[in-house]
Amino acid sequence: MSFNIQPILDNEKVILHPLQEKEFEDLYAVASDSKIWEQHPNKDRWKRDVFQIFFNGAIQSKGAFKIVNKATGSTIGSTRFYDYNEQENSIFIGYTFYATSCWGKGINHLVKTMMLNYIFQFVSKVYFHIGANNIRSQIAIGRIGAEKIGEQEVHYFGEASKLNFVYELSNHKWEEQTNITLKKSSDSAGLNSALSNVVTPSVQFSNRFYEHLKTLYESK
Repeated sequence: MSFNIQPILDNEKVILHPLQEKEFEDLYAVASDSKIWEQHPNKDRWKRDVFQIFFNGAIQSKGAFKIVNKATGSTIGSTRFYDYNEQENSIFIGYTFYATSCWGKGINHLVKTMMLNYIFQFVSKVYFHIGANNIRSQIAIGRIGAEKIGEQEVHYFGEASKLNFVYELSNHKWEEQTNITLKKSSDSAGLNSALSNVVTPSVQFSNRFYEHLKTLYESK
């Protein structure tokens, strides 16, 4: 492998640092919340001895990260690159979890976007193992354009194997998805600019009226 799968990655909200052995307590303070693991394949990872095994596997993978909130400096979760396949030129992203305080705030999308933008400089495909009962993660991974391609019994480090769904995202598909997102952002900026020309700041209008204007604008 001629590229680094543990770089320091950062964006406006989070920093991904290579996970270190001395950071067990810091990460376990997040992972000890049982709610995090309710839909994960191993629901006991909130227990100290079980999480220790998970953490050891993360360290040995040499592709794991500690996710840090940039504003507060606090640890909010972990993720990793793993199982690089040189022949297929592919890699996996997974073993991701976040503090419940970060749920629903777009953090996962920011982290995945940052990781994908980096790793697609070197590989042509990225795969994801998602627990068969992890509906939350299945929905999230679909939102970035990944598609389910199969099912697989995954043998976790020091844990019993569990059924996972396998999702695939190609470099080409990611570029398409990124372009769509950029276009939507551009269109939204254009819409806001157009509305500012016909609606003064003092005018209040309903979401329904805004959506109507948006439809008219986008149909031009």
